[in-house]
Amino acid sequence: MSVHKLLVATAIRLVRRDQWDDDNDWHDGDDANCVKATPGPNGNVPITACNSYYNYDPQFAPAVAVAVIFGILTAVHLVEAVAFKKRYAWVVIMGALWETIAFAIHSVGARDQQQIAYATAWNVLFLLAPLWINAFAYMTFARMVHYWHPEGKVAGLRATAIARCFVWADVISFIVQAAGGIMANPGSSADVIKIGLNIYLTGVGVQQFFIILFVGLMYAFQRRCTQARGTGFGHDGKKSWRPLLFAQYGVLTCITVRIIFRIAEFAGGVTPSNPVPFHEEYTYALDCFPMMVALLIVAIWHPGRYMVGPESDFPRLSRREKKQRKREKKAALREEKEAKKQATQDRKRQRRDPSYGHELR
Repeated sequence: MSVHKLLVATAIRLVRRDQWDDDNDWHDGDDANCVKATPGPNGNVPITACNSYYNYDPQFAPAVAVAVIFGILTAVHLVEAVAFKKRYAWVVIMGALWETIAFAIHSVGARDQQQIAYATAWNVLFLLAPLWINAFAYMTFARMVHYWHPEGKVAGLRATAIARCFVWADVISFIVQAAGGIMANPGSSADVIKIGLNIYLTGVGVQQFFIILFVGLMYAFQRRCTQARGTGFGHDGKKSWRPLLFAQYGVLTCITVRIIFRIAEFAGGVTPSNPVPFHEEYTYALDCFPMMVALLIVAIWHPGRYMVGPESDFPRLSRREKKQRKREKKAALREEKEAKKQATQDRKRQRRDPSYGHELR
């Protein structure tokens, strides 16, 4: 079987649970050939059965322990957001909360493995939660540029533009991955799961592409600030940017490890030669643990510890100020348009009457 056909077959395998023979070759058949097994303790069935919604026997105790750890991290970030008055910290709180809910559902699902809703909800929340943490790293760095950078911009991009561009990139990746994750849920048909996996991997690839671009901006920021301010405390009594910057490097490294794991899990195929999808330990070690480390890094090197004062965030305008600014922009555009129109009329009149320009002077 060709590599392309093998990957397609393994994608279909994720939900269809087609049986393989003694030579580990795939059986080509429709879903009617799939056999349901009688559920054992906690609803567990062999992964070759149609009514198997997990690629392994999920364990209850680890899921509970992880849910508790993520719950503690969620509480810590909530307290820090209030203590440091960082409104945008709700983004990282959402990431930690989604991880908590995901593993709470997973612990329940481990005791009721025939409930497809538990498997689907856990899968979608667990796949998407890291994107919140990714977005928080983008938002934090943009504010660092606003707070510390001498020119307030990197590679020609102002701090607000960096936040807007990369957060939107994360939103797009979120939408793509969500679409793929929902389509690849355990209850989907073979064709839908195949498309869903391809869409999800595309979203993961887009996410990593923007992370690489973002790290380039971070390095440019590091070089410029090193040249301008050196080490230790910056101007006006500001703390050093270095610990917070290297914390963001650490967060993005954790996210990259998780992305590599997901690519290995799905692109490697659900085959006997690829052990990743069939062992829950890989999920805990290469997805769950890196996200714990990322949340812990943010908690220890929280932006509120280093960026203090009104300059530490983008200016917040009231509704009245926003309306006034819009009116001023419209007035400026009208004046510019009238000036261009008048200049055009003056040129036309001067061509008809050469003395017209002299009279104006």
